[in-house]
Amino acid sequence: MTFVADCMLGRLAKWLRILGFDVLYFSKAEDKDLVDIAWREGRVLLTRDTGLIEKTAKRPNRLFVRSDDWEEQVAQILDEFGLWDEVRPNTRCIECNLPLKPVARERARNLVTPYVLEHASSFSICPGCDRVFWQGTHTGDMERKIERLLERRRKTITG
Repeated sequence: MTFVADCMLGRLAKWLRILGFDVLYFSKAEDKDLVDIAWREGRVLLTRDTGLIEKTAKRPNRLFVRSDDWEEQVAQILDEFGLWDEVRPNTRCIECNLPLKPVARERARNLVTPYVLEHASSFSICPGCDRVFWQGTHTGDMERKIERLLERRRKTITG
């Protein structure tokens, strides 16, 4: 499932990408452009704009995001579309939205600092923007947030 998020949902778009979902996001975009992209590419339009929801009432594939809180927003999307089992963290570029490609350690030698090469166990690269990703100390907080989201789902299932 693919998405396009309106300008109010930047943090949601980022976290959906972190979780492995294809989400187009533009910091500035006209409603008409978002609707056109959603229609043309078969994407679900995510918005907090009640006016946009009303304008697109006859169109399928749109969702009004109820909460201002990004964790609740993510949970709503995963619940609404049954995507909990589709979560694949750290498989998509958080900047340009393309799937990441694994990079051999030897190739990473020329792409990261010696310290990172020594301490990271694996590397990925974005084929679009050439940004390199690895499990570093910065990912600890992100991993805790992902685990908190997934735990939220487990609690819902077990009651």
